[in-house]
Amino acid sequence: MAKKILITGGSGLLALNWAAAMRDRCAVTLGLHSRRVDMPGAACRSLDLESVDALAATLESIGPDLVVHAAGMTNVEQCEASPDQAHRANVVLAENVAAACSKLGIALAHISTDHLFAGDEAMIEESHPVAPLNVYGKTKAEAEQRVLRRHPSALVVRTNFYGWGPAHRRSFSDVIIDALRAAKPVRLFHDVHYTPILIETLALAVHDLIEGGASGIVHVVGDERVSKYHFGIRVAEAFDFDPRLIHPIAIADIPGLITRPKDMSLSNRLACRTIGRPLGNLQEHLCLLRQQSSHPLRNPQVQA
Repeated sequence: MAKKILITGGSGLLALNWAAAMRDRCAVTLGLHSRRVDMPGAACRSLDLESVDALAATLESIGPDLVVHAAGMTNVEQCEASPDQAHRANVVLAENVAAACSKLGIALAHISTDHLFAGDEAMIEESHPVAPLNVYGKTKAEAEQRVLRRHPSALVVRTNFYGWGPAHRRSFSDVIIDALRAAKPVRLFHDVHYTPILIETLALAVHDLIEGGASGIVHVVGDERVSKYHFGIRVAEAFDFDPRLIHPIAIADIPGLITRPKDMSLSNRLACRTIGRPLGNLQEHLCLLRQQSSHPLRNPQVQA
């Protein structure tokens, strides 16, 4: 396993959970932009992702065995409203990271998305042609191509994750749990399906893939396809909340939403075959999420 890793987007949901999962196994550096983080067991460095040369110099001084590129613009509505900004954040900066890592011979895990297809097929495999429906999906699809062009041995990870989020970046599971704890109803789509994975499980799988020399596009998602509604039901049950507070709605019931795929489920057969184990079902992941609830992220301090 990599002895030293650097994670871009270091103040975000994915990076903080990844660091919490890995900091007892290796030296972790969180790469930061504007926010500041104080997280026990993890170092922090400011990163300039706008310049390949500046980034390469910083990477050379840190000396990571692996860079996890988790920075990006993920809000679908914001991407649609600001396509140039989305392109820069999701495509240009990703290409810069790939170029810097390639220049120094550093392994790269680029975090992509499951938001790349038309949404009319289930459990899609890696060879399926992409057909993104919106600006967010288009930028992430282009980023995959550019990253692999710049760094052919990079690992491109398509995924959809959740975990305990900081105050400024709540995850889907946080939103559900916060509402249920306050005994508030939650409306969730019964006609949108996906294959979610807990971030700790995702991180461990990616490190195993890197350790095994995997490269190219790999789907690292949970074993189980569920609707957003049934995910909410399962969260309620796992945390002993009242599942009757979860109400099903159709995506068409929310006017003005940017077009999204209704089925984002991905097959993880390649990942499981490569690392020699299943990635786990929803019950297993939610059980671990509840175990983490006594010390979510172990209290990192994030400042604007």
